[in-house]
Amino acid sequence: MAVIFDAVYGENLINSIMEGGYEVLNTELGEIFSDLGVIILIPSLYIATLIVRDRPFSSYSSSRGGWNFKLYLKALIIPFVAFLILGGVEAAIKGPEGTYHFSIGFLIITLICVPLQCIAEEYLYRGLIMQTFGSWFKIPVVALILQAIVFAVSHDYNLFGNIEILFSGIIMGFLAWKANGIEVSSALHTANNLSISLLIMLGIQSATSNAELTDVVISIVFEVILCAIIYYIGKKTEWFGEIPENS
Repeated sequence: MAVIFDAVYGENLINSIMEGGYEVLNTELGEIFSDLGVIILIPSLYIATLIVRDRPFSSYSSSRGGWNFKLYLKALIIPFVAFLILGGVEAAIKGPEGTYHFSIGFLIITLICVPLQCIAEEYLYRGLIMQTFGSWFKIPVVALILQAIVFAVSHDYNLFGNIEILFSGIIMGFLAWKANGIEVSSALHTANNLSISLLIMLGIQSATSNAELTDVVISIVFEVILCAIIYYIGKKTEWFGEIPENS
C-alpha cells in the first residue's frame, strides 16, 4: 500500500508542478522539485556559453566580469529581516494560514535550494534577457521594462499576482542596472523567496496562485521602500564603490 500511495502522490505532485499551481510549494517535495527545476538554468546557461563561445559566463553576473559574493551577502541581510517581520505582522493580523511541517533536513535543503533558485532566475531575467534586450535597444529603461514583462508573464499567478511580479521585475531590474550586476537583485529576490519558504514551513503562511489586491499593494510598496533603502545604503557606504558608473 505504501508503494502505491507514494506512486500516486508522486504522480499528483508532478501533475501539480506541470500545471503551474504555486500551491504545490506548500509541500516539502513540491518546494524541492520546483526549486531544482529552476536551478538547472545555471549549468544550462554555463554550458550554452561554452558551446556558443560568444561571451564568458561571468559576464552574465556583472560587467565586472564575475560574481561578487560579499556584495550579495551585504545586500541580503536587511531585506531578509524585513520580509520576515512583514510576514510575522501579517500573520498576527490575519492568523496563521498554513500547516506546520518544520524539520532540520528540510530547513537545510531550503537554505541551499531557495537562494540558488533565485540566483538562477536572476541569471535568466536580469542577466541573459535584460542584457540581450539592452544590446538590441541601447536604452536601459526599455530593456528593464521588457525583461520585467517577460518575468511577469512567465509566472502563473492571477492578474493581481502578475502585476506584483511585474513591479518586482522592474525593481530587481533597476537594482541590477544600477549595480552593474545581478548580486543585489539576487539578494532581494532571495530575501523574499527564502522568507516565504520559512514562513510556509512554520505554518505561518501558505503559497497560493491567487493574490489579493490588498496584499499586492502592500508588497509593491514594501519592495519599493526596500529597494530605495538598499540602494541608498549601498551608495552611502560605498558598497558599489568598485562598480563603474553606467554610461
